[in-house]
Amino acid sequence: MEQFKFGKCKISLSNVRKVYESKGENVEALRGLSLEINPGEFLAIAGPSGSGKSTLLNLLGGLDKPTSGKIFFGEKDLGSLTNAQLCVLRLFTIGFIFQSYNLLPILTAVENVEYVMLLQEMDPVMRRQKALEMLGEVGLSSMAHRRPLELSGGQQQRVAVARAIVSHPLVVLADEPTANLDSHTATALLDLMAHLNATKNITFVFSSHDPLVLSRAKRIIRLHDGQIE
Repeated sequence: MEQFKFGKCKISLSNVRKVYESKGENVEALRGLSLEINPGEFLAIAGPSGSGKSTLLNLLGGLDKPTSGKIFFGEKDLGSLTNAQLCVLRLFTIGFIFQSYNLLPILTAVENVEYVMLLQEMDPVMRRQKALEMLGEVGLSSMAHRRPLELSGGQQQRVAVARAIVSHPLVVLADEPTANLDSHTATALLDLMAHLNATKNITFVFSSHDPLVLSRAKRIIRLHDGQIE
């Protein structure tokens, strides 16, 4: 599969606005937001519900497009990329941790963790080994062959974290990654992500109001009504 190279680059947002239509009215989720995220950051986006945190993550991941303004990965304007190029960006460059887990219900835990590597056309033996190792890292070795409905919410969240980081993407976007986790498990996962940040230079961007996440972040961006406070 042909990769669209981005490299270890800065992410820049310039005067980004995002407007949604809701019940016949326009709702401005982001209001002229400008921001730079350097390679290797461990960054948290904080703010009350409705402040634009999840919208910002979706835009950073190329899952949505801004109404106006520019988002750059290095010198690449995401708005100029084709859908195919955006798919490759997400596949090889970005790991996602969704608040709703987004696990495939027909796949086991280890198959869910393998899935991104399957799409990357990694050798089957290698991807299974990496998936099992990562499930061990998040404390789920004994749950490897259970499907999502056989796991608790916290266990599903850990599978989602394992899937996001197993292929060591350049950037991990995490929407409330510690939701549904007890403090011990949340601390262990943050330790793991901090280790990957330090040793692999993976950029982590968290959307969270969890004091534990905010206490570990090296930089906090606070949003209110779609703007940086």
